[in-house]
Amino acid sequence: MKKLIQFKNIVKEFDGQIVLKGVNLDIYENEFVTLLGPSGCGKTTLLRILGGFLEPTEGKIIFDGQDISQVPPYKREINTVFQKYALFPHMNVYENIAFGLKIKKQSKDVIEQKVMRMLSLVGLEGFEKRNVTLLSGGQQQRVAIARALVNEPEVLLLDEPLGALDLKLRKEMQHELKKIQKEVGITFIFVTHDQEEALTMSDKIVVMKDGEIQQIGTPEEIYNEPENEYVARFIGESNIIDGVMKEDYRVMFDDKIYDCVDFGFKKNENVDIVIRPEDIDIVPRGQGILNGEVKSLLFKGVHYEIMVQTVSGTAKTVKMHVLANHDKVNPEANEKISANDFTMDLEDVAEMTDADVIARANAQAWDEEDEFISLSTVEYDIKPQPGTYPATFGTSKGTSITIKISVVEPKYVEDNKHNIGITAFDFYKTPDEIKESVALNTDLKMWASAEAWDLEDDSPIEISEVKYDFDPETIAEGDFDITFATKGRIFKIHTTDFQEEGKKVDLKFAPEDIHVMSKMGV
Repeated sequence: MKKLIQFKNIVKEFDGQIVLKGVNLDIYENEFVTLLGPSGCGKTTLLRILGGFLEPTEGKIIFDGQDISQVPPYKREINTVFQKYALFPHMNVYENIAFGLKIKKQSKDVIEQKVMRMLSLVGLEGFEKRNVTLLSGGQQQRVAIARALVNEPEVLLLDEPLGALDLKLRKEMQHELKKIQKEVGITFIFVTHDQEEALTMSDKIVVMKDGEIQQIGTPEEIYNEPENEYVARFIGESNIIDGVMKEDYRVMFDDKIYDCVDFGFKKNENVDIVIRPEDIDIVPRGQGILNGEVKSLLFKGVHYEIMVQTVSGTAKTVKMHVLANHDKVNPEANEKISANDFTMDLEDVAEMTDADVIARANAQAWDEEDEFISLSTVEYDIKPQPGTYPATFGTSKGTSITIKISVVEPKYVEDNKHNIGITAFDFYKTPDEIKESVALNTDLKMWASAEAWDLEDDSPIEISEVKYDFDPETIAEGDFDITFATKGRIFKIHTTDFQEEGKKVDLKFAPEDIHVMSKMGV
């Protein structure tokens, strides 16, 4: 197949910011090529450079063997369909399509022949006299495509032309565009951030990120053989797992070695592993290669999306001290006030504010009609060293209460296997405070200052489970264990088989379902 377009080391800079970083790409005759990536990745900039609407800062564009870097847009054998179709509102359908041919001063009969052929091609026979402003979005798009194709360009550029359409019409137009491209037999270059559009229509997909190409391949290659974690996450849904390539065809994750079909990595090289949700089967216990528990189930129309946990998460257990209600009464002012002792991390002392102290102590005051009263004083002197310090809260009428704040050295649980740290502190509560909670799990995390984070980059990790063994409605004084835990290894699975939450299951997948990728940046 003949090379039609060659991008050679294309660099584009805007106001000191480089948005294309030396892009090299070959596009062949009659290909349907999709530039795919998120907003800001450089795909539209690359398209506009090819169309002649922007000049590259560096690099060349070779079109059919000729350097067209300095050729103006109107002299390039390239037409563009934009997301906003830019139809002429004062012209009807026929006049919009014929506009470019009239500019070229072609004869009336030739124009009519070509316009009618285009109307037939895009399925708009009988619409030639219709006002374009009265057309639907899909019909307007067809007019824009016909207007571009009637000039018989060698290449048609489409800059997210389906973005303004509703879901049903967008799906219909995906198939229409592919059919039109095959019928006219020219090269289409399509820009989108929608993975489904790319997979549905393309002969070749170019995945872009931050001004660079991450992978070029057919839809099947991009989906089944992603080159890195970014591509795997951007194209389709994925289970991404940290692993170690022990040797060719043998990869390890979660302390178990699995057969795979990948090779060419270094021994004991750290890798990423992707297993697609549809490649995992849920089977009865004893029939699979991983034990798990169904954590959630979501019906998606054509399949269920099921989350199965196979490895327990990182956990930290603390004591909740439940004390009798200890409201302090000021009969002269007809006020009551309450607050709880609490424990805090030494590292948090420097950033502690009055609002933090009030929140952690759950300090509050109210009158005889149970209307809340503002706390006018918050007094404490917490030093940046372990110890026990008093804190006093008071109202404007002199009602006050003093509690103890215990400052302790940080006590973390570090799970180096999963690169997770987690911390939480003992805390004090009354039965009423627990009974009145409307979101107990959230309140328990707040009361215990429970946090989890990634040990590699300190980014926060969700604490997804809060475990306790008491009935909030009947709780009395005493000490209770509260365990905070992150999610363990969660596999996302797509299946047509219903599974009950909490069910103990096994998971099964084949060596060819495990795809090993190099770590990004390595």
